[in-house]
Amino acid sequence: MVTRIQPVVSDPDAARSLVGLLRQLPDSEPLPPVVDSVQLLDALGQSAAVSVADLPEVVLVHELIGPRPALELIREIALRFPAVGVVLITRDTSPPLYSSAMDAGARGVLGLPLSYDDLAARVGAAASWASGVRRHLGGTSEELSGPGGTVVAVTGAKGGVGTTLTAVQLALAAQSSGRGSALVDMDLQSGDVASYLDVQFRRSAADLAGINDISARVLQDAVYTHESGLGLLLAPGEGERAEEVDDRAARQIIGALRSRYDIVVVDCGTQLNAANAAAIETADCAVLLTTPDVVSVRAAKRMVRMWDRLQIRKAEETLTLVNRTSRLSEIQPALIARIVGTPMARSTIPANFKELQSAVDAGRMQDLDSKGSVKQALWGFAGELGLVTAIEASPGGKQAGKQSGKSGGKNGRGGRAQSRPQHRQVSGSPAPSRALPAGGTQSGGTGISGTGSYGSGGAPGTQRSGGHSVLLPVAVVAA
Repeated sequence: MVTRIQPVVSDPDAARSLVGLLRQLPDSEPLPPVVDSVQLLDALGQSAAVSVADLPEVVLVHELIGPRPALELIREIALRFPAVGVVLITRDTSPPLYSSAMDAGARGVLGLPLSYDDLAARVGAAASWASGVRRHLGGTSEELSGPGGTVVAVTGAKGGVGTTLTAVQLALAAQSSGRGSALVDMDLQSGDVASYLDVQFRRSAADLAGINDISARVLQDAVYTHESGLGLLLAPGEGERAEEVDDRAARQIIGALRSRYDIVVVDCGTQLNAANAAAIETADCAVLLTTPDVVSVRAAKRMVRMWDRLQIRKAEETLTLVNRTSRLSEIQPALIARIVGTPMARSTIPANFKELQSAVDAGRMQDLDSKGSVKQALWGFAGELGLVTAIEASPGGKQAGKQSGKSGGKNGRGGRAQSRPQHRQVSGSPAPSRALPAGGTQSGGTGISGTGSYGSGGAPGTQRSGGHSVLLPVAVVAA
């Protein structure tokens, strides 16, 4: 939480010294010093007229302020702005003055000359008191009321399968449709969302970890608004701070974001920890990303089983998305579905790194070519998840939606084709394949012998389509 501190001091030298110390306090935002009591009361009145949340949490009143005496000014602040913690700065720290300051409504007394430790302790105590009063008054929670948005958690079976790229594009697609969207980097030790969008911001999810009640104001301070309008809650720049975000903090953070945004996309990375486990468990939709290779498919299978053992999420509640697909891949989505044991996304993402390289290197994923096959597939997947409408699912808008409706285009995506599962074939067979029981094959379509038995004269684990055979390492992948 960022604590806004308003110094009230008329002496320029004392003001410089005080502000210099305040800037050393963690998570603090010292405001420009106010030089007299009239200016202070006017400023507080203007802030309170907008919202209680706009008031500074702490006001530091120097003993030599005028024209009103310091104790009288403190009494006025306490009466008119009870959600502000006031601290008196004075050379006289005798018990009688301390008692008078407390009677006036001060939340603490600081003796001159100031020390860093005393300043940090008194400011921290006053800020905590002010936050408690604001929660009690209800002045900081109104903006976070409402039915709540949709949370989509994106997890990679292993590193390098395209988890962050997918999460970024899903969030951008939702934002482009006019729905308020946020992207959370819950890969807390090595998150790359900031790099993919070329963002530098000092706030992160770790800054929200120690807050018991995340208000709209606190959330606003921690979320970076991207040029696309997308709200970004980034991973901490220091990986060791990942330990600060436990499951309780993660649930609270996601709950606060859900209350403010229509769509919340969470990049959970590939390593399971308490924070992203909570995100996966509470998400409305959990997407598991894999690529069509033996190592990734094995990792996806292990991930699904681990989620089930830890009671994080059931396999039937997880949607597997295949990235970097190709007609020449030995492992096709139908086989991956049988091995991983989860529902499969109708969309698949083609392999085309050349299309992505310039945007990735520049950190401008929002500038990815709308006509490119990867972006069209990812935005189509956003439509499949219900993050955008059918027309908006195409990056090119309505015209692209019309074009994609013509027999699915070259890649068989878009239009009505998205309403039913897509099955890729090795050769130009006229009909899509169907899922078969273990050990069965289907000639003319896609036949899989998942148990090592022979089908139609083929070898164990052979996929047949149009008279051609492609060896599928079924036993190897399923191991």
